[in-house]
Order: sequence, then structure tokens, then C-alpha cells
Amino acid sequence: MNERLTRNEQREAARAKAKAMREQAKKGEKRKRLIVQASVVIGSLAVVGIVAAAIINGANTASVSGLTPKNFSFDDGIKLGANAAAYTSESTPTVAPTPGAKAPINIKVYLDYQCPVCKNFESANTDQIKSWLDSGYATLEVHPISFLDGRGSPNYYSSRAANAAICVAENSPNQFFAFNRALFENQPQEGTPGPENDELFKRAQSVGVSKASKIKACIDAKSYGDWITKTTTGVLDSKYVVPGSKVQVSGTPTIVVNGQQYQFSTMDELTNAARFAQFVKKAAGN
Repeated sequence: MNERLTRNEQREAARAKAKAMREQAKKGEKRKRLIVQASVVIGSLAVVGIVAAAIINGANTASVSGLTPKNFSFDDGIKLGANAAAYTSESTPTVAPTPGAKAPINIKVYLDYQCPVCKNFESANTDQIKSWLDSGYATLEVHPISFLDGRGSPNYYSSRAANAAICVAENSPNQFFAFNRALFENQPQEGTPGPENDELFKRAQSVGVSKASKIKACIDAKSYGDWITKTTTGVLDSKYVVPGSKVQVSGTPTIVVNGQQYQFSTMDELTNAARFAQFVKKAAGN
């Protein structure tokens, strides 16, 4: 998100974005209703029965872009634990607790992969967050949204990058943390088209993903595009609050630790790793 915007301006921009996306979704639903109505009319005409059948069969075919990511099961985010591995239906990456140790603190980050402020937070805090994950001191939830789509970016990099991150999470979940980091380390300038899908795939390969062919197909098809749009709309809705807190997502990054929002007024505050560590320690009750 543009650093020059005030938090209030960020909030209003987010609300406007969510409203526009809701209106677009309503238009899409209207088009679907018209298609269904047309199919019924066609189906009633015996002379075009074959055509009607083809239309109905096509309408009932699942859209690739309508997929829901199974590893984003933590309030539409992915949860990472020990060794930055992902929580999945088959894996719970935890560290053996020491006697008397408290439950891990939970850090939630709502981010946009083209948001320069997000990059600044990530650059300053990724290493210490990784150390907290490895020690069992914390878990991390990552919630990508595509807030910056369409802002001077004809290739819609925000949603393409978010989709690529989900593709990695679904097919090679334990490389998600490294890929998330790589996306920020190679972040394009805000308002530019950003790298093409082939480069996003090469970046995924660079962090050692498995099931590479599936990830490439997923990136090229933007398989989770609809889910990203729906999730972004929901998160930016004025009624949405971060689960387990009273925090609204008024901009990116929005960082919540054990239900408490990490507030910052300047870039120095945001990028001060010691300051964030103090906040985390307080939120943990230490």
C-alpha cells in the first residue's frame, strides 16, 4: 500500500475497493441468472434440444477457477509452525513442549504481495518470526488478499502472486514460507504489471517446491482467482473482524498477535524488529 496514505485514507480506499468488488460480484450473479433463464427457454424448444443439453452440461461443469484451497483452513489463511512447516490435514508441525511452557502465541498477518509497506515489515521481521516458529514460541497465519489489483497494474499482479502462493501451499506446503519470502524479496514496484506467470513459477522452483508441474498449471490457470476475489471482498467488508479479536482490516499489513493489533505510526516503528518483539512478548503475557 502506498506509504503516503494516512491510515484513514487507507481505510476508505479499502472500503471503496470492497464495494467495487461486491458490485462486480452482483453483476456476475445477474449474468449467471440470465444464462440459466436462457438455458430454460432453449431447453423447452424440442428443435434445439441437443444445443440445450450442451449448454446445461457446460453450466454444470466445475470451473477450475472456482477451487477452494484446503490448506487455507485457518479463517482463510494458512498456518505455519515448527520449521515453518504448514498445518495440513496430514501434519501438525509442533515442538515438544517444555514443562510449564505456555501455548504458542499466534501471529496473523493480512498482506498484499505488491504492498511496499508489507515488504518492509516482512524484511525486518521474517528472520525473528522464523526463529519463533522453530522454537515453538509462535505460530504464524498468513492471509493474502489482492487489495492492489487494478491500480495501474494491467496484469493484476496482486491476485496473480496470491494465487501462486496458494498453488505452492496446496502442492508443496512446507515451501510456502520460503516462497512467501521470495515474493517479497523480489516485489515489483507498486502500480506496475509485475513479473509474468513463467517468472512466478521459476521463483517457486527456486525454493525447491515439489509437484512442480501441478504448480505451474495452477499458476497459469489462476486456479484460485475466484476464491481470492471472494476472500478479499469479505476481509475488506466493514463488518469483518479478524477472528479472535476486535480488529478490522483497514489496510495492509494488518498484524494481530493473540487478538491484539500491532500498531505503528511511522515506517521506523513498523520495521523495528525489537519493538515488534516487545509487543509480541507483551501480547503473550511474558
